[in-house]
Amino acid sequence: MNNIQKIPGQELIDKIASYHPDFDKNFVQKAIDFAVQYHGSQLRQSGEVYYQHPISVAMILADLKLDIGTIVTALLHDTIEDTEATYEMIAKEFGAEVAHVVEGVTKLEKINFRSETEKQAENFRKFLLAISQDIRVLIVKLADRLHNMRTLSYIKKSQKRQRIAKETMDIYAPLAERIGINTIKIELQDLSFKELYPDAYASVINRLEYLRSIDSTIIDNTVKKLQQVINAAGVKSVVTGREKMPYSIWLKMQKKKIGFENVTDIIAFRVIVESVDDCYRALGAVHTSFKMLPSFFDDYISNPKANGYQSVHTIVMGEKNQRMEIQIRTNEMHEIAEYGVAAHWSYKQGSNYNMEGSRYRWLRQLLEVLESATDADEVLENTRLEMYHENVFCFTPKGDIIVLPKDATPVDFAFAVHSQLGRYCAGAKVNGRIVPLRTKLKNGDQIEIIKAKVETVIPVWESFVKTGAARAEIRRFLKSKKQDEFLEFGKNIISQIYLQQGGELIEADLETHLEEFRKKNLDDFYIAVGDGAINKKDIYRVLFPDQENGEENTNPSVFAASNIPLKGLTRDVSINYGSCCNPLPGERIVGIQTASGVVVHRAECKRLEEFVDQPEKWIDLSWDESASNAEYLCRLDIMVVNQKGALAEITRLCADNEANIFNMRISGKGQDFCKITLDLELSNATHLSRIEYALKANPIISSVKRHRGGK
Repeated sequence: MNNIQKIPGQELIDKIASYHPDFDKNFVQKAIDFAVQYHGSQLRQSGEVYYQHPISVAMILADLKLDIGTIVTALLHDTIEDTEATYEMIAKEFGAEVAHVVEGVTKLEKINFRSETEKQAENFRKFLLAISQDIRVLIVKLADRLHNMRTLSYIKKSQKRQRIAKETMDIYAPLAERIGINTIKIELQDLSFKELYPDAYASVINRLEYLRSIDSTIIDNTVKKLQQVINAAGVKSVVTGREKMPYSIWLKMQKKKIGFENVTDIIAFRVIVESVDDCYRALGAVHTSFKMLPSFFDDYISNPKANGYQSVHTIVMGEKNQRMEIQIRTNEMHEIAEYGVAAHWSYKQGSNYNMEGSRYRWLRQLLEVLESATDADEVLENTRLEMYHENVFCFTPKGDIIVLPKDATPVDFAFAVHSQLGRYCAGAKVNGRIVPLRTKLKNGDQIEIIKAKVETVIPVWESFVKTGAARAEIRRFLKSKKQDEFLEFGKNIISQIYLQQGGELIEADLETHLEEFRKKNLDDFYIAVGDGAINKKDIYRVLFPDQENGEENTNPSVFAASNIPLKGLTRDVSINYGSCCNPLPGERIVGIQTASGVVVHRAECKRLEEFVDQPEKWIDLSWDESASNAEYLCRLDIMVVNQKGALAEITRLCADNEANIFNMRISGKGQDFCKITLDLELSNATHLSRIEYALKANPIISSVKRHRGGK
């Protein structure tokens, strides 16, 4: 019996039959046979026959109880890309709709995010456009990525595994969250976390095992207690309990800047009831029997998340004074919480994949933001802003709801209502009271924007807004304003050069040379001269070729050479990096004009508050990744367990992560802990994150914080 070969796809057929007994078995079997035939003897890096991959992808979708068309698409998703099969063959055998979605997934396969920033940004635009045509393209791609992550260990090259894991964490997990497929999001995050930060992952796993060894019955006992309390209130319920996933725990440690021992709500419980009314009755029963922590309560039933998630969350104190998170929801809410859009498009719902509903407003808004972005850095930054956030729900004076990310400000609110309202925003009232524009909004706030008669946008807004839409509008306005300044500056430069050559600027003559400068009109030419894109040597070469070798003697400061890794500065400016915040490439930055040049600060630097009333000193800056491979100084304050070998361990961790220790100071040495201040030479913000993760994952290190203050 053991030698009988298992029929390919039989487990999939059985899985579908468990939730959809009347499905067209022959149609699914034909797709399985098609995949087996065309993938043939192809092997994956694991040594497994290739056709097992699409079958595994289809199994993931069957776990979500998806319709037959989507599952068949999963079975065929690699055939056009990797075999001799064609779109026409699939359309003939399985219908035009299946062929269309398979082709959409095939197009995604050709888009990669490993290239330089410019191509990466354009590829992301293509990616979003592809999934916006039919959301099933994204659902199949997420299942495909999940199976690839489950088999990631078979890829031999560490660099490739890291790239795939980072791409998964940055792009696919957030997209899974935005369409509400929680089961896929959680597993993608944990698999990526394990690959990207193995020391941190192992540390969390070890500590969870330690907690289980202390008390292995706490979850079962609490489930029984909750069941008794809720049943006694006359509410039918199903209660389950679990440990939170390693990445979820680690993320909380990073956000709150705490060690594992200070993470108190490591276990969570879920209560499934029959109706919305039962949700609140069960909540009352829980609060009657357990001590509630008032500041840890969220009602996502009254205020659903953007992806449709609904539930009531509360944190209470358990019998042994441990914090416990309890989520209460109906069975329908639970289906949506776990399976997201898949719950709306199960086999019961037919094939209504309309993208026009409010559920996909986030995708349409993100596409609008990306279309308005002016450069690659902006595309990628605004993508992260739009995809990674929790929500707050605010109201206009007329009672309309505006959904914004957590910590959004009145400026974000104004731009969310209308771009013009944002540009003319002069002040704001929150709940009838005038507040600063950087005020963080809370759930239920009513916002009234005070309009000015002229546009009021200033660079400081960019340092505190939280939405990609607001940031894109602010940058567009500032760029337009800056272009006006460059135009005037460039025209002055050209006039000075003509005067130095003994003549006057005659624009009609200058227009005859525009083609040589690759410019369509004089305004574009002056702007390019003003921002340094057209340098002095080129001007002399085209306009005064006889003087090309002698131009160094005239106005030498106008185009002094520069190799600074920043965009937004003229070539002859002196630059200093603020020791108060030590900005790194990859972080949002602004410049402040001083008597000795421009000082570059992180956009979150507290010192910028000193210049809020001096908008003329602000300069819009961004990093130019192609201009420099320099190392930058970053100062970290580390609390270390006072034990033998601690310094050697810190040195090893830094060396393993390619960070040179420029300076080290030990202070505040006590019996148990000591403080170490490290000056590290780092390449960018990602390098800093890698170092922080490595340090925090080590049990001898209690905390790691970015140094704040001066020298």
